Amino acid sequence: MRRALRWLMAVCVVAATSTAAFAADLRPLVQALGSGGYSGTEKALAQLSEAGDPAAVPAIEALQAGDLYVRKADGTVVVARKAGDAFTLTDPLTRAALGEAPAGAVEKIRINNSLRRAISASLGALTLMSPDAGVRRSAADAVFKSRDASALETLSAAIAKEQDKGVRAAMEQARAAILLTGEAASKMTDADIQSATDTLTARGDRDALVLLNMVAGSGASDVTKKLAAAAVSTLEQKLAFWAALQNLWYGLSLGSVLLLAAIGLAVTFGVMGVINMAHGEMVMIGAYTTFLVQEFFRAHAPGLFDLSILVALPAAFLVSGGVGIVIERSVIRWLYGRPLETLLATWGLSLALQQAVRSIFGPTNREVGAPSWMSGAFELGGLTITYGRLWIVVFAFAVFAALLVALKRTWFGLSIRAVTQNRPMANAMGIRTARVDALTFGLGSGIAGLAGVALSQIDNVSPNLGQGYILDSFMVVVFGGVGNLWGTLVGALTLGTMNKFLEPYAGAVLGKILVLIFIILFIQRRPRGLFALKGRAVEA
Repeated sequence: MRRALRWLMAVCVVAATSTAAFAADLRPLVQALGSGGYSGTEKALAQLSEAGDPAAVPAIEALQAGDLYVRKADGTVVVARKAGDAFTLTDPLTRAALGEAPAGAVEKIRINNSLRRAISASLGALTLMSPDAGVRRSAADAVFKSRDASALETLSAAIAKEQDKGVRAAMEQARAAILLTGEAASKMTDADIQSATDTLTARGDRDALVLLNMVAGSGASDVTKKLAAAAVSTLEQKLAFWAALQNLWYGLSLGSVLLLAAIGLAVTFGVMGVINMAHGEMVMIGAYTTFLVQEFFRAHAPGLFDLSILVALPAAFLVSGGVGIVIERSVIRWLYGRPLETLLATWGLSLALQQAVRSIFGPTNREVGAPSWMSGAFELGGLTITYGRLWIVVFAFAVFAALLVALKRTWFGLSIRAVTQNRPMANAMGIRTARVDALTFGLGSGIAGLAGVALSQIDNVSPNLGQGYILDSFMVVVFGGVGNLWGTLVGALTLGTMNKFLEPYAGAVLGKILVLIFIILFIQRRPRGLFALKGRAVEA
């Protein structure tokens, strides 16, 4: 027992002695941070980086945060944090308490933009040996951006010890950046230059492309510039490929939003022939229902907030569907066969609904939060995919599939299809067409409410939310074929993809105008859209 205690005490003494020795070695360099003005501080930072001792990190972090001061009485550099009218002082290396000092007893070590860049580079170099893989990865990224030649030796030592493949790759990329842009480039062999350019090409992002372009246009050797130019060409082709895939993903994402907004309109427009200008307000009602559900969860069950979206889905469907049925029973049913009056009536209803929501909730945007499982993003090759958009795409296709099954496999769906294809014959066969009309309008409005739940996660929830999607919804329905769900799906994805591929070249507004012109020309050739419905009433 005594032997164990003596051994433990010896270990503690050795550790304390080692810490004191390291602190003693770094003390003059830390002291130099407070002398010589900006240039003296920058020189001391460079020396701390070359020392490669992580024990200097707290002092440099305090300098970055504006907490490093010089005690006027003896010129000692200390960490000072305000506590009332005085400052609490600690040692920048050992973090030992040094008591308090009045405000006039210490003087702040000031930094400028050049020093801020030097501090970031020093911290990157000194944290390369951290036991935390995330810290090492961040340090490697910081060194890549700063390309500080003083970190090269520490970086090489860190690469030799690194076991994590991802962190090791980031360190090798930082090392390649330093070698190609620093003085060491003139001493590199052709094989080393080729290896460095290949490493940056493998990184495959815009930062690597900018760096290689800089090397290709610099005063480096002809071999270096030639290899850098070849790497730039390869990287540009790679980035162009991933940019095309990213635009395709954006198009799919926008198409899924258009599908959600238009699919309910396709049902009502196809079955009833009603030009419902208030369809966008059904989307808006769904979004505000989501807001109310989330407010309830925030007030009464904050721990279950992640479930609020799942509760908002049926709530929005029922509320928007109920409003739709009321509108059909009170207004639309008296205007069948009079499309112009229907258009004007539903337009007036849209204005009334907007003003009602504006009076109840106010004109400003309302905050709708995203649950944790819809937050964040992930990388897939060169693609950046947000979880929110991914879930909306999945949800849109799920709603489409569910509606398709309902129309094909249920009595209600069979009645809708019968009324769509031949209303007089369906009426003669005993189908209550007035009831089908009301339920169909409610179904279309309910699906619009589901679209509002999805849009609340990616757009501003305001009284004007639906107005941004009503025109696009009509374009999708007309382009795909009135009343045809498959046409709505193809139309939504086609128009969404076209928009996203045109935007980089023509801009968002001109791109949408070009899409509208395309649809006008297309309808001239195919007035019934891509997938025309068949039936006696339809063909008549």
